[in-house]
Amino acid sequence: MSSDAPPGRLIGSGRAADVYELDDDRVLRRYRVPFDVREEVAVMMHLRAAGYPVPEIFDADGADLVMTRLRGTDMLADLTRRPWLAARHGRTLARLHDRLHEIEAPAGLRRPIGEGDRVLHLDLHPGNVMLTETGPVVIDWSSAAAGPPGADVAIATLIMKVSEVDALPLPVRAVAGLVRSRLVRRFEASASADTGPYLAEAARLRIRDPSVRPAEADRLRRMMEEHPGPVSAD
Repeated sequence: MSSDAPPGRLIGSGRAADVYELDDDRVLRRYRVPFDVREEVAVMMHLRAAGYPVPEIFDADGADLVMTRLRGTDMLADLTRRPWLAARHGRTLARLHDRLHEIEAPAGLRRPIGEGDRVLHLDLHPGNVMLTETGPVVIDWSSAAAGPPGADVAIATLIMKVSEVDALPLPVRAVAGLVRSRLVRRFEASASADTGPYLAEAARLRIRDPSVRPAEADRLRRMMEEHPGPVSAD
């Protein structure tokens, strides 16, 4: 399946992969770096069988994953258009974490952080939640792991707190900061898992992610120094 030629119209691009339109019902997500999607596919199939909202998979090979095309917008883009929904989206994100953490991880799934047997996404933030007509769907399971729910919630909290908004014009940046604060406060208040024991370890794990930008890594290090316990919202 993999080749150098674009398989269709490029309709999305993330930090590690591009998404191409194949037809009205299917898309191809292709990693731009060497990657084997087999473990990601296994986790998604496990979750889909458990009733968790993930895309349907049609084919997978090497760094390519063909899955159902989701009609809608991601939660992050929706926040940009409708910032007054920050609290509602924070609650929705918390419910998605809680539902995920009810599911036991399949045997053999890696355990990079803490002891536990629940499925963790480790990148479950608004940019990875698609809002569709049938409800929210969680995408991008490349970081999925097994472990304690609190670690997953801690990483999501850190991602939302340190993601870059500095490149935005000053007035927009101020609004984005307020929206982010409201989102994070409601998410932390609504999620069931205790993040306290995992924040420092979550920050260390996040810093090692090659997709983290230098400025974000600096914020994570400052957060580790300034907040040895639970990190409060901005």
